[in-house]
Amino acid sequence: MKKTILALAVTVFMAGTVFMSCQSSAEKVDEAKENVVQAELELNQAIKDSIVQFRKESELKISAYDQSIADLKAKIATEKEDARATYEEKIEELEQKSDLLKTKLNDFKDDEIDKWNSFKNEFNRDMNDLGTALKNFTIKNK
Repeated sequence: MKKTILALAVTVFMAGTVFMSCQSSAEKVDEAKENVVQAELELNQAIKDSIVQFRKESELKISAYDQSIADLKAKIATEKEDARATYEEKIEELEQKSDLLKTKLNDFKDDEIDKWNSFKNEFNRDMNDLGTALKNFTIKNK
C-alpha cells in the first residue's frame, strides 16, 4: 500500500511539474511576437549602420575623385590651347558627375530602408563609371 501511495504521489508531483513548466499557447505567441519585433529592430539598426558606413566610404571616394580632377586640371594647363579646350570640356563633365553623386548621397534619407539596396547598387555603378572615366582620361587614342 505504501508503494502504491508513493508511486501515485511521485506521478502527481511529476505531472504537476510538467504542467506548471509548460507555457500556454498565448504566452508562446506573445514571446514569438516580441522576438520578431526585436529582430526587426536589430535588422533596421544594422541597415542604418551600414548606411552610415557606406556614406563615409563614398564621401572618401568622391573626395579622392575630386582630387584627381584637380590634378588633371593642373596637368592640362601645360597642353596646347586646342587640346586644352577639349580636356576642359571633359573635366567639366567629370565635375558634374562628381557633383551629381554628392547630391544623390546627400538626398538619400536613412528612413528609406526598403529602397537601400537599389540605391546602393545604382550609386556604386555610378561611382565606378566616374572612376573609370578618370582612369581613361589620360589615355590618348592614336
